[in-house]
Parts: sequence; C-alpha cells; structure tokens
Amino acid sequence: MGILLDDVVLIRPSEKHDEPSVITVNCPDKTGLGCDLCRVILFFGLNIVRGDVTTDGKWCYIVLWVTGNSSTRWGLLKQRLVEVCPSCYSAATLVYFRPEPQSSKPSDMFLLKFCCHDRRGLLHDVTSVLCELELLIEKVKVSTTPDGKVMDLFFIIDTRELMHTTKRQRDTCDHLKHVLGDAMISCEIEMIGAEVMLCSPASSLPSEIAKEPDLNENSPTTSSGAKDVSVTLDNSLSPSHTLVQIVCQDHKGLIYDIMRTLKDYNIQISYGRFNKKERRSCEIDLFIVQADGKKILDQSKQNVLSTRLRMELIHPLRVTVLSRGPDTELLVANPTELSGKGRPLVFYNITLALKLLDIGIFLAEIRRYLIGDQEWEVYRVMLDEGAGSSVPRNKIKDGVRKMLMGWA
Repeated sequence: MGILLDDVVLIRPSEKHDEPSVITVNCPDKTGLGCDLCRVILFFGLNIVRGDVTTDGKWCYIVLWVTGNSSTRWGLLKQRLVEVCPSCYSAATLVYFRPEPQSSKPSDMFLLKFCCHDRRGLLHDVTSVLCELELLIEKVKVSTTPDGKVMDLFFIIDTRELMHTTKRQRDTCDHLKHVLGDAMISCEIEMIGAEVMLCSPASSLPSEIAKEPDLNENSPTTSSGAKDVSVTLDNSLSPSHTLVQIVCQDHKGLIYDIMRTLKDYNIQISYGRFNKKERRSCEIDLFIVQADGKKILDQSKQNVLSTRLRMELIHPLRVTVLSRGPDTELLVANPTELSGKGRPLVFYNITLALKLLDIGIFLAEIRRYLIGDQEWEVYRVMLDEGAGSSVPRNKIKDGVRKMLMGWA
C-alpha cells in the first residue's frame, strides 16, 4: 500500500501574519530524518514553534508548525524537503519505499572568485544572493586592498547540482552583477577538489573558542542560560523506550540542534512532541531507542548524551570579540554534523548583524577545526577598524549572538 506522490510533503501556508504555517511529512523513516528536515527548514529562514513526530521504525508521520520568513518560496521548500526523505519510486501514481544506498558521491566543490569595489554591507549582499540561489558557503576568504577593492573567494556547493553547467555559472554571476551593479569588476567560477575542507588543529584558536565551556550551574563562569536548561532521561515510563525530557530557552535552530545531536549518536525517535511556550520557554518530550532498537540503560551512555544535549542547548554557537593589536577580530564557531554538513545561514547572519551595526569587514575567513572530538566551523572576521572603532566590543558580540540565536 502506498501514498500519493504529492502527499509525501504537504504545506499549508498561514492565512494570517500571526499564525504559523503547517508542514506535514509522511514518508519512510530513517535515522537522522528529523535532522535533515530541520536543516532544510532552517536554511529557508523558518523557525519551528511546535512539532509532533510518530514512527514505527519503518514509516513516519511528522507535523511541524513554522513561523518566520514571509517571502518563503513554499513550492521550492516542499521540493527540498521531499529530496531529503528516503528515496521512493512512483508506480501507478503510488509511492513505495526504496532503501537508500549505503554510500553516496560527495558533492562537487566550486570556487567562486570575484573582484569588486568595496562599499558598506557588500559582503552581506553577496551572501544574500548566494543563499537565494541555494548555494552553500563551505569556506570563504575575503580581503580588501588599499585602493578600496575587494577580492572574494567563496568555496561553494550547489544544492541543485547544476554548477558544472555554463548556464548555472552565468546565472550566478548575472545575479551578483544585478546586485553589485558597476561595482563588480570580474566574476569567475571553477570546480576544485574537496581537500580545501581539511581540518586544522585547534591549537591556533583562542581559548574563548577552543575551550569547552563550563556547564556547572554553580560555577561563576557558567552562562546564565545554563540555569534555564534541564535534560532528563527516564526509563521508568516506557517498557521499550527511553524518555528524554528537555526544558530550555528557544533559539534559532533549536530543534535542529537536538536532532543533529541524536543523529550523530545514531539514535532513533519513535515519538516526539515539542512546543514553544511564553517568553521563549520550550518543552520537548522524545521517546528514543538506540540503533539496535533498545532503550538506553547504560548510565555512562545516558550521562554522555545528557551532557552533549546540554552543551548544544546552552552553547549552540560560540561568539567572542578579541583585540589583534590595533585591530578587532570577531570569531564565531559552531559544530558540524558527522556527515560534514555545516549549520545553515551562519555567515549570512554574521554579515547581517555587522551591517545593521554599520561595521565594515576588512578580512573574513571560514575554516574547519577539530575541537575535542568534534569538527567545528570557525568564522574569523577582521573588522574595519575605521568604521568599527566607535562600536563597543561587547555590543558587537551581543549583536552578533542575538542575530545568530534569533533574539534580535
């Protein structure tokens, strides 16, 4: 028995500004499906305010209530959500489950290189174009010359897998030309090897980024947000599942962070419910099993999972502003998935926050580092000292963090 092809993902856009839109997913199940769906939703600039998840291990039914971007392209969002669902094939208008291959070819990496005259907010405008074209920014190098020109190197992956075509490359440069106008001097795109994404050692990072934060609620160095986070694992309420109960503050990508963590530990969700309450408070209940279908009875495994979830909820991103001689450097770090995929829209939100603060960017770089046992993306931004000197560093840090967390 199957379902109609169009029923794999259903989207009901909200009719009123203050009401959420509803996304329903009805498809074969797989470990990490929730993470993949939430990553797509986050990439489209939407926030999940409520959700219900039910699965028997073979088939799942997911309902998500989302808010956020009023200009969302719902048809494109549906297409991208269907693409991350387990592969199906159509026969007599019905969809049947087809197991996914064990390995897949890694996505091709491309180098977008362009030169233009500098202006305020330039980097954010370029990032906006790349996001609109569904290009994932994996790495970036930005430098400004003394004569006011900018050389940008964006290492990108095309989610549409069309960048190898001349038309897609020309369309990308044309979109940039439309936004930058006469400021753009040149634009080139070429395929490159994936070795540019190799990790660097964390020893070159400042302790504010490389050191694991203290999660002890009674420690004077612990973030105040730690007192608002509770993670409890309970095996007494279900004969076959471990119940994970989470109470925390909402932030942009909250459900993605939880789902990403569970995916990294190869944990399956059989039933889940989450809801956003008043004043950013969230309550999440998840009935989970390990890859072998059994509950988590080992106390050490419970402690590891609980600690990791608390870390992701209290410090989903690390933000700091440091002095580099006469210059000011902004650093932002976030963990990647085990699959290598990074958090969506981080660079977009960084550049947007700096644009709103009227701070220029002199240099920027994204690199990956191995911090502890996790791979992290680290964004290093050297601020234009002429424009940024009048903005206090604590205001820069607070403004960027609030934008990344969705609190701006």
